[in-house]
Amino acid sequence: MLTRPPLTRPALTCPLPACPPPARRPQARLPRARLSLVRRPMARAAGVAAAGAVLLGASPAPAAAAPADDVRGGQQPVLDTLELPKAWRSTRGGGVTVAVLDSGVDRLHRDLAGSVTVGKDFTRGANPPGVRPLRLHGTYMASLIAGHGHGPGGSRGVIGVAPEAEILSVRVILEDEEPGFRVFNTDPRFEDVMARGIRYAVDRGADVINLSLSKDLPSREERAAIRYAIDRGVVLVAAAGNDGAGRPGRVAPYSYPAAFPGVVAVGATDRRLRRATFSNGNSSVVVAAPGVDILGAGPGDQYWIGRGTSQATALVSGVAALIKAEYPRMSPPLVARALTASATDRPPGGYDTGTGFGVVNARRALAEARRLARHTETATGGQAQDPAAPVGGGAASPIRVVARDRDRARVYGVVAAVAAGGMLASVATMYVLVRRVRRAQSHQDA
Repeated sequence: MLTRPPLTRPALTCPLPACPPPARRPQARLPRARLSLVRRPMARAAGVAAAGAVLLGASPAPAAAAPADDVRGGQQPVLDTLELPKAWRSTRGGGVTVAVLDSGVDRLHRDLAGSVTVGKDFTRGANPPGVRPLRLHGTYMASLIAGHGHGPGGSRGVIGVAPEAEILSVRVILEDEEPGFRVFNTDPRFEDVMARGIRYAVDRGADVINLSLSKDLPSREERAAIRYAIDRGVVLVAAAGNDGAGRPGRVAPYSYPAAFPGVVAVGATDRRLRRATFSNGNSSVVVAAPGVDILGAGPGDQYWIGRGTSQATALVSGVAALIKAEYPRMSPPLVARALTASATDRPPGGYDTGTGFGVVNARRALAEARRLARHTETATGGQAQDPAAPVGGGAASPIRVVARDRDRARVYGVVAAVAAGGMLASVATMYVLVRRVRRAQSHQDA
């Protein structure tokens, strides 16, 4: 299981953005643990630092909240990297539903209000009765995908990649800090929650599924759920994992569902758009996105900043949502093609295991999707074969089965072989006789 240190509460003040570098904390592994959120440490940022990340804003007292323009300003580097202002001239994700399979989403956050449908909780029974979900990680991811801001014209707070998209929250994981976390990771009842969550999201109309979580080992049920989603035109985007630190030049472990065929596996880049040190590097990585110092929303109108392949995955899910908004019938393989063919900062040779085919770019991805949409997946025209019609043309009819007598066929084969042998013997005999006659004539002439 890929794990992360517990959420750290800030204790050391510092002015943003000049906070000290993150401190590394030991990571604990739970026995038989199956599913884990893929994130680095996060913390609140009302001008305070913590191990691994900083949380911006929002204590219960309004005076303590970070100014909203600080939040939007902090997002600007990511918005520019993805060229979102230009992409939004074409679409802002309206009409698309993105399922966030995570720890739950705060639907009342001012930057998400009106955009979130709370779906099924597949973790029910893990926490003791009366314990409310924390919904930290899920709210954070949802805001990066479909946050619409607040205030005049939505100019304050978090703006997501697809701000007009709808979020379907499906709870399939607990926060590390929740009291039922150990039960959830050891009780067989929760073995296939991710597979069930995927099928649930597909059946409720999701166009894109964001999976900012991971497992060490896959299951047959998860593989089948992935196939179920792709067969129904749903794009799946998953985090490659945060186990890459300390492995320079070496392949990091594969994580699932990112490593399943058909899933868009996402790595994280740093501020220089190079592979972030923690991001897993292996051949499952398809594309990358910014994953360091990413601002997002937290429950209770808080704002968070953190790092991880989770954040990068949410950004890519948002770009996929923009593509599906423009081209609703585009198949998952073509959406993936649009993401990869349009990526920027491509590695030498066009691909590497750290950032895949490069860093996603929303404007370019929409342009590539537009080009791909001009090509049909089924040939048309007078000479094209209708895939619903019989290959030979005409009405379909029962297949005529011809029964063959194997014994008779064997006899015929023997007869044919004998006849062929006799013919060859005759030809050989004639050849010998002709040569003898020619030799006799030659002797007489001499």
